[in-house]
Amino acid sequence: MTPRFDAIGLVVADMAASLSFYRLLGVDIPADADTRPHAEAVLPGGTRILWDTEETVRSFDPGWQPPQSGGRAGLCFGCDSPAEVDTTYAALVEAGHRGHLEPWDAFWGQRYATLWDPDGCEVSLFADAT
Repeated sequence: MTPRFDAIGLVVADMAASLSFYRLLGVDIPADADTRPHAEAVLPGGTRILWDTEETVRSFDPGWQPPQSGGRAGLCFGCDSPAEVDTTYAALVEAGHRGHLEPWDAFWGQRYATLWDPDGCEVSLFADAT
């Protein structure tokens, strides 16, 4: 059998804050997951997204430390329209999350914006500009 891509894993400092952020993006996360050390949700298409607290990761990797700088990977959320990029970005910023690049019309033909999740993971929002 050939390995297949199955999940994206995130290590989080505050489970409830992280799950709240991703719920605002429409990810269906169980309501009781906020207080658990591990949570997961199945995304459309079957790929899973997994969240583990820093304490959980240290339970099996005692020397684990958060990365000192980010930007190597990010999560991307497709929107149905340029207007949805704008309203989703605004809703997340209004909810107290850190915006990075406000929505703009990218030269590659998309409405595009980026934010940071509560743990510094870059999250992009995009839609076809037409």
